[in-house]
Amino acid sequence: MTRILVTGMSGTGKTTLLEELGRRGHRVVDTDYGDWHEVVDGERLWHEGRIGALLDGVADDSHELLFVQGTVRNQGHFRDRFDHVVLLSAPAEVIIERLATRTDNPYGKNPAELVETLENLELVEPLLRKSATLEVVTTVPVTEVADVVLAHVRRAKMSS
Repeated sequence: MTRILVTGMSGTGKTTLLEELGRRGHRVVDTDYGDWHEVVDGERLWHEGRIGALLDGVADDSHELLFVQGTVRNQGHFRDRFDHVVLLSAPAEVIIERLATRTDNPYGKNPAELVETLENLELVEPLLRKSATLEVVTTVPVTEVADVVLAHVRRAKMSS
């Protein structure tokens, strides 16, 4: 099993990419939804027991790919459990437009959430970039983003 973390700021296309990868038959887990997180002191964090169980519950010798999407402060606790960390990024003006027009998630429509996202773009994204094995700028169609991610994962498998 190859485990891939897909991370990035709100509005960069993480959920959209997971939907595309799921359509292509890959196993995907979007930790923004369901029981994957808990709120600690007002901050959403991964529920470490559940994430650990997810990553433990897949056979290492499987040829399957597991894509896990999320951006939380404690994701670094699991960095060594992922074979790849894919950072999705986009220019601020693209993120602003996407947050304003998306219909599947209300996050970012509140002015305070938009400010938080733009602050995270400056402060958090550079930290995510340091641990990423691949960065994809998502100003191209999601099918192209998925192709780039899958090619990266396949190249790494062939070279190991």
